[in-house]
Amino acid sequence: MESVYYVMAWACHRRCRHCYETRFRPYVRDELAAVVGEAERNFPRIVDHLPARMTYVDLDDPRPDGTVPEKTGRIILSGGESLMDPVRERVTYPVIDRLNAKYAAQGGVKIVVQTTGDLLDDAIVDDLARRNVWMVSVASVDDFHVGLEGPEKQRRFVDRLTALFERHGLRKSGLAATTRNWHEEEGPLYSFFGATPDSWIGKLWPRGRAWENGLSKATLADNFCNRWSGGLNFLRHAYNGSEVSVEPDGSVYPCCVKTKLPIGNLLDDDLITILDSLAGVPAYEAITMGHPERMGIAYGWTEAEFLARSVTTTPGGESYRNLCIGCDRFHEEVLGPIVEAAREKRRALRDRAAPPRARRVIPLVSADD
Repeated sequence: MESVYYVMAWACHRRCRHCYETRFRPYVRDELAAVVGEAERNFPRIVDHLPARMTYVDLDDPRPDGTVPEKTGRIILSGGESLMDPVRERVTYPVIDRLNAKYAAQGGVKIVVQTTGDLLDDAIVDDLARRNVWMVSVASVDDFHVGLEGPEKQRRFVDRLTALFERHGLRKSGLAATTRNWHEEEGPLYSFFGATPDSWIGKLWPRGRAWENGLSKATLADNFCNRWSGGLNFLRHAYNGSEVSVEPDGSVYPCCVKTKLPIGNLLDDDLITILDSLAGVPAYEAITMGHPERMGIAYGWTEAEFLARSVTTTPGGESYRNLCIGCDRFHEEVLGPIVEAAREKRRALRDRAAPPRARRVIPLVSADD
């Protein structure tokens, strides 16, 4: 597979007004213990259920003789803030170590640690470099992050972190974060991006606090599904362009935006089994082709109906149209039983594959004993 976006824990030291997920926020005391405990408890099974190999065939990059190369994929480790205490020591570092061990003899993996950059220092960058992290990706260079408003503050922030990275032997990525193939470089690397107008998230998804605060500027023309961090190609896991998103509880989604319902859970099934169980399901075939407006055709929703159901009103009372809204409605009204049927099919396959339980033998005792 080319890419997995793994949200390891909900804990974050910021509560950004443009964030796509309201669960990314500061937690204290028992709440912090709960979200870190969930992440720590679940990550071994989640990692074990990731693909056996993180490689893919790149059909877009044929060799001169017509053959196609097998390339190494990436796993993006994110939060929340993946480098804050206690997430860093109890979750992020152990996840990196487990991933390195899992893929060392299986074609390798490019591990990306995504962070706001606020907490980076020499000790942390050294820890990441020693763990063979391929890229540190700073995802906060925009006006939405408090303290980074305006080009001058952003320049100073980038300059400080650039000096920090280069002291530890990391090089600046030469490929834009807005392109699918930004991971096709030799590491270790560092990169910067943010929710700027030129990025693939510049319009902001109709999710989380971005939605609550009326910040999404997307229209029907902004098809978040039809791009590499959306649902496009997610089912074609053997080939270039496939990416899924995973949450701390193991829930799997076909896009970072996140559909209304997960497509499965890595605490129950391995990722490839989940994806293969949805192959041929019309709604998910439409998503993987980047045409969510067609996901209801086999179920009685015409494209016109889907577009009509893609209209809503923002919390601020303004009219809003985007295909993500239609996708949400279709999940709520139609897709639930289809997701459940795929889950039951996987459960039946697991039950059939499970070894039979040993029968307990109770010795007979005679009345004379």
